[in-house]
Amino acid sequence: MSVSLGLTQEELDSLRQFDSCMVANAVEKFKVRLRNTGFTDASIHCMFPDAPPMVGYAATARLRSDEPPISGKTFLDRTDFWNKILEIRAPRILVLEDMDDTPGRGAFIGDVHASILKALGCIGYVTNGAARELPSVRRMGVQVFAGNAAVSHAYAHIFDVGAAIRVGGMDVKPGDLLHGDQHGVLTIPLEIACEIPKVAIAMKSAEQKVIDFCKSSSFSIAKLQELMKTVV
Repeated sequence: MSVSLGLTQEELDSLRQFDSCMVANAVEKFKVRLRNTGFTDASIHCMFPDAPPMVGYAATARLRSDEPPISGKTFLDRTDFWNKILEIRAPRILVLEDMDDTPGRGAFIGDVHASILKALGCIGYVTNGAARELPSVRRMGVQVFAGNAAVSHAYAHIFDVGAAIRVGGMDVKPGDLLHGDQHGVLTIPLEIACEIPKVAIAMKSAEQKVIDFCKSSSFSIAKLQELMKTVV
């Protein structure tokens, strides 16, 4: 699947100026989806919370790691999967749904696969499964969101390349625009993506008025009630 609609580099950079909470607030203003959808739940953890916001397009597949192959000792790498990643507009984020009954037994990403992803233009990795060799992955500049860290890759292997998947309560399709930071990951509908920074700036300014007023000597509940009518 090729992505026909994308943002300019300047528009992507603008989205990176905001944390995921402010981006989520801005998306709500457009009323394009329910407020309890479009983002990861508490089962997904940011492995490098001090890294800057990650913005890119999703390449998707499913993963299993718990069971060995029917024949042979290991599963072979799906080299066709690498070509499918390149069909997605850069910057790319690999999103894998771990389909094991208990996700996270083995980790697909470690230093080797992080190197491959980096070479393929991936800036991040999102999974409800596991990640490992985190110090090496961090040094490569690949951001990671995962359900847990794991010691082994076990029998990690890819299937259903390019599928519509669900990770941590967030539905993801190939080419979806993702934003992630220490708070989690959300999808940004492409039809409103270029409008998000302008709305976020206005909302941030409005929020700051409330914060400043709460710190001021003129604070009162009555005045706060009036102020909140103008910023909500």
